[in-house]
Amino acid sequence: MQVNGIICLDKPEGITSFGCCAFFRRLLGVKKVGHAGTLDPMATGVLPILVGRATRALSLLPVQDKRYTATLRLGFVSDTQDIWGSVSATGCALPSLNEIKEALARFKGKILQTPPMMSALKHQGARLYELARQGIEVERSPRPVTVYSLELTDYDDSTGEVTLDCHCSKGTYIRTLCADLGELLGCGGVMTSLRRTMASGFAIGECITMEKAEELYKSGDFERFIKPIDTAFTCYGEITVSQAQAVRFKNGGALSLDRLKSRVDGITRVYAPDGGFLGLGKPENHQLAVLKLF
Repeated sequence: MQVNGIICLDKPEGITSFGCCAFFRRLLGVKKVGHAGTLDPMATGVLPILVGRATRALSLLPVQDKRYTATLRLGFVSDTQDIWGSVSATGCALPSLNEIKEALARFKGKILQTPPMMSALKHQGARLYELARQGIEVERSPRPVTVYSLELTDYDDSTGEVTLDCHCSKGTYIRTLCADLGELLGCGGVMTSLRRTMASGFAIGECITMEKAEELYKSGDFERFIKPIDTAFTCYGEITVSQAQAVRFKNGGALSLDRLKSRVDGITRVYAPDGGFLGLGKPENHQLAVLKLF
């Protein structure tokens, strides 16, 4: 089966994002497989898998914000900011519901966040998590991130377990958010679970599990769950060109804006007369230049 498109995977716990790509390479018998937005091994949820020509879209995906459901336990701290590190109780009194809500307001909007040591960021060529596993901690500069919404959906004041719904920009570390919340409340906090419910414009309701993917592949019904490449770019405008223009565009040639049927404003999806998606174009010097062909 020749596969070119996007598979919305509901990533299971206990496997890396790279491991998910390896699974689909074996299942589909293809070499080009990539993923958008790394998820930690213990996290679950939306992981867009790009296959074949769709891998060309990895650096161009326009929707970079994410949405998560996270749980954390107040009254604890961890060297990794989550339950999978070395965890210890602080012995501090748990806050009230109102205190948590007031603290959460401090994390909404544009904030500065210091990346955790257990992250894939690099320091002098080495991943931070590699240094952390050697017991090495280096100074990290705070980085700007945006938290579009942060809502408390549940709080058990007997155990200190909090459930949050967070819509945030790319680069936001949820376990750091949990740890920073616990620090602000004065009792400590560690993330205990993380589920991504939206990434790259795809929602959890569109996803299938690895088990379901394997089942569908064996039954020959897998192709209907592969999303076309252009579904990742629906936030852009679109234009259908003539057959001659389609041939020129496919060969890397720019198209005169004056000869197009409709106005082009910014990055645009370009389609052939038969509806086939050719790629993305971008206006430059009164022409629609090729940004990326698919």
